[in-house]
Amino acid sequence: MDNEKLYTLIEAPIITEQTAGLSETLKQVVFKVNLSATKREIKKAVEELFKVEVLKVTTSIVKGKTKRNRFGIYKKSNYKKAFVSISKDSEIQFEGIN
Repeated sequence: MDNEKLYTLIEAPIITEQTAGLSETLKQVVFKVNLSATKREIKKAVEELFKVEVLKVTTSIVKGKTKRNRFGIYKKSNYKKAFVSISKDSEIQFEGIN
């Protein structure tokens, strides 16, 4: 897999209170990834970008909500979440990453 695809595959980390709890208890990190990404591609991308050992990848597709404002009705786009389990001795820090 070429480096350009690696950088476009993982769009952003999802950092909320719930994902922080997953990080502490289960050593899982949550990423927003491309809709066409497979589990194998996500595993390879995380291992190469963050230099950690990935044990398991679980994905889910989040359906976009329909919203309404004074201009009419619109729909937010769907996206895919990847729950990445890393080994006990590995750690991913997001401070200083833009």
